[in-house]
Amino acid sequence: MTSNRLAEVYLQWQEAYFHWLVPQVKDPEERKTYWDMLRIMFQKELVWMPPVPLDGDRIDDGLELRTEFLLAADAPRFISPDGFGACSFLEMLVALSRRLAFLAGNDAPGWAWQLVVNLELHKMSDPLGRVRSERAGEILDRVIWRHYNPDGTGGLFPLAWPERDQKEVELWYQMAAYVGEMHPEY
Repeated sequence: MTSNRLAEVYLQWQEAYFHWLVPQVKDPEERKTYWDMLRIMFQKELVWMPPVPLDGDRIDDGLELRTEFLLAADAPRFISPDGFGACSFLEMLVALSRRLAFLAGNDAPGWAWQLVVNLELHKMSDPLGRVRSERAGEILDRVIWRHYNPDGTGGLFPLAWPERDQKEVELWYQMAAYVGEMHPEY
């Protein structure tokens, strides 16, 4: 197989993977579609921030979804999860929603949607023009580069009573504090 043909095949598998991820972020009311916003999330590379070293685990969680997809889709053996590039914001969000479902109950797509709402991306229904596409990208950058407020507002896990500046807290512990505030019985 030529390198051009292999690149085409990977693009086809990446598109199938995107379509596999999309239903895992579910608007409970389903009155609008969010393909454009989810595409931006899928194209946005997640960057690991060394000041919060274990956030690399969230990237690993996102990357594990690729193996699950390729096995479920019965992909040819030459299609490698590594060939899909860096972890996307969408992959991290879907993987994180699964962790939330395990930790706090309910379903993962519902948690994924809650994270979308926390970021105020639920306002980004189709179709997205240039201005709203740029705004969606800015919101994702704010989360990736931790430019949200110390209480987590503007990030994935806004808190009413943060004990620390959330920009300095690993996502796992931000998530645990968020669940603790929502469900103090845990």
